[in-house]
Parts: sequence; structure tokens; C-alpha cells
Amino acid sequence: MTLALLHTSPAHIPVFDALRDTDHPGLVLRHFVDEGLLERARTEGPDAVTDDVRARLAAAAAEGADSVLCTCSTIGAVAEAQSAAVGVPVLRVDRPMAAAAVAEGRNVAVVATVASTLAPTVALVEEEAARAGRPVEVTTLFVEGAWDRFQAGDLDGSADLVATAVDALDGVDAVVLAQASMAPAADRTTTHVPVLSSPRPGLRAAVRNTAYAESS
Repeated sequence: MTLALLHTSPAHIPVFDALRDTDHPGLVLRHFVDEGLLERARTEGPDAVTDDVRARLAAAAAEGADSVLCTCSTIGAVAEAQSAAVGVPVLRVDRPMAAAAVAEGRNVAVVATVASTLAPTVALVEEEAARAGRPVEVTTLFVEGAWDRFQAGDLDGSADLVATAVDALDGVDAVVLAQASMAPAADRTTTHVPVLSSPRPGLRAAVRNTAYAESS
């Protein structure tokens, strides 16, 4: 099985390689990185990168990918919408996380370090709630400065800022860390509610997609 991953930061490559080695040994991953997709989506909106996203996905399929996992939450919906056009299953990494959050309770907090990620993630949580037939109330929290630290290579500092912000939340049933880059913060929180990140469940679901595509 060959799974392609579309990233908007090279920092995600070792994260998903490590998860593959731990959880899915033998799985072939092919990484495609385009940092410009996120930069443009942040300034012009996710729809502005539709053509470029489709081109990246088509390239992955042409190189033998059985399915594709988009690890950027800002452009995740755009990527998923191109599945039929490129001829392979495409999954956004945060969809399984959103479904898990809805299962935890009515009040879900979406936390992000990139503001452009908030609206797509809220929409995804609401979509998964409707699919599950569950009521949901979504609140959002933007962690100022955490993305700047991440981009500067201060991964610990970024994770600490996120964890501190999460621990200050009250009255929620689950916390969604909207970006894959935020996953390390989940292990630094002290809150009693579930703090959900996307890389592990997203990769697991993509592996199932890949196996199904290969057997079809």
C-alpha cells in the first residue's frame, strides 16, 4: 500500500514517519510539501488554492498513491472535494478527530494557532455532529504567538503556549487541537477533559482508505 501525504510544512514529515513506524510498519508513505498553499489560503482564503491543491493531489496519484491524506486543516475541505477529480480517496487529517470530539459531548472547543484554520475546523465539527445526529456547541480559541514560535523552530515553546491556553478553558466536554502541528501540546495539558489531536487517528483512517482503495 502507498499513501501520499500533502503537507504545508516539512515539520510534519518526521511526525507521520514516526507514527507509521510505530503503528503501521511496512506502509509506504510519500510526502508532498507545498508551504505556499497555506500562505495563500491564509491571505486569500482556502478556495483560492483549489487548482493548486488538485494539481498536487493528481501528481501524487500519478506517482502511484492509492490514497492521499491532507495534513493541513486550513485546506482540508478543499483537498477532500478533489477526490473524484483525481481518482483516489482523499481524507483530511482532522476528520476522525472531529468525529471523536462530537462523541465526547455537546460543548466542543476548537483551538488553533493559525486563525484561518478556525472556520474550516468549526464547520467540520458541525458536519460530523450532523452526521452523528448529535447537538453541538462549538467555541473557538486562537493562541496568539504560538504559530510564530512554531515557524521559528521553538516547538516546545509553541506547545507550552497551547497547553496553557487549553488548561484555562472551562465548561467544555472536549478540546480539538485544530492543526496537526499542535499535537505535542496534548501531552502537556492538565485538564480533565479529552484533548484531541489529529495525526494518529488521521493516519489510521487514511490507512483504512488506502487498504480499501487497493482492494477495490
